[in-house]
Amino acid sequence: MSTSPRRALIVIDVQNEYFDGGLLPIEYPPVAQSLPRILQAMDGAHAAGVKVVVVQHHAPKGAPVFQADAHNGQLHPEVARRHRDHLITKATPSAFTGTDLAQWIADNGIDTLSVIGYMTHNCDASTVFEAMHRGLAVEFLADATGALPYENAAGYASAAEIHRVFSVVFQSNFAAVASTEGWLAAVRDGQALAKDNVVVSNQRGRARAARA
Repeated sequence: MSTSPRRALIVIDVQNEYFDGGLLPIEYPPVAQSLPRILQAMDGAHAAGVKVVVVQHHAPKGAPVFQADAHNGQLHPEVARRHRDHLITKATPSAFTGTDLAQWIADNGIDTLSVIGYMTHNCDASTVFEAMHRGLAVEFLADATGALPYENAAGYASAAEIHRVFSVVFQSNFAAVASTEGWLAAVRDGQALAKDNVVVSNQRGRARAARA
């Protein structure tokens, strides 16, 4: 009996909003780097027989971003023209909430969800966390995702800082973090990607702090 992961690649919110809209541009990794990796992952998944789920976020008319009937709410044309096995429209950060994603995953025998798209710390993170809690193995392609800088009453964080911290946290418990090339190699080899654990991640962090 095969133990190869039964993967689906989920492409989250790669919409015009992040390229020429109100949330522009994805800063780290920059869209000039992340978009080609997203397309590479989509093409590689299709070629390998990995199902592709495309997700788009739609907000009601008059919303500041992601209006369903506006250009910025539409999928990036390079994503829109590529093969997909399923299309989901959502209204919350998690791709599971209010959608048929969980049922589609069950119907297709998927046990591993591979996450790409935008943004690392918002819709990606919400989907990663919920997928893990639903018992799925999760993979996060760090160079096919991206973050924006934030500043609010809690302080300031650069896009690079947000992306790095979320990636480290994912790897510690929630998702195996990999590059697109590393993920494609694992797909070709039928291998699972390994995540870490909280205890060992903490021990390494304490050891690094002690050496500083």
